[in-house]
Amino acid sequence: MSHDQTAHGAERERINAAIDRLLTGAPTRSSGSLTVEALAAEADVHRMALYKRHSDLRELFNERIRNETKQMPASEKRLRKENTTLRQSLKDARAGEAEARWITEQTVLAAAVLTADANSKNAKPGHEREGNVIPFRKPQTRE
Repeated sequence: MSHDQTAHGAERERINAAIDRLLTGAPTRSSGSLTVEALAAEADVHRMALYKRHSDLRELFNERIRNETKQMPASEKRLRKENTTLRQSLKDARAGEAEARWITEQTVLAAAVLTADANSKNAKPGHEREGNVIPFRKPQTRE
């Protein structure tokens, strides 16, 4: 067995022991909170080791938190809170978009009414239009 494999195995043993200590409320090196950060401190490993080399143990820790303490892991709480915030932001954005669409529709309708009124006032006798058709004026040419 190489030195790297031995070190890896020792690191995993420290993590497993740290999981047990945290879940029994007997931390020796950390605050005792049920977070990945506390687990890393308790096991004396870098936090990223739990995300890269030992993600299975991190997931085991979170699963044991759910099952043994009937709590939600801190990472899941954070993600749920962020999800709630994002859903509210999306709802607000959709409401803003609907309001902008309504304002645009009202503006277009008002412009159509104003244009129709202006054209009917400028209509020459004998040149009545049918329905809501507004003819274009002939472009003026310079000669």
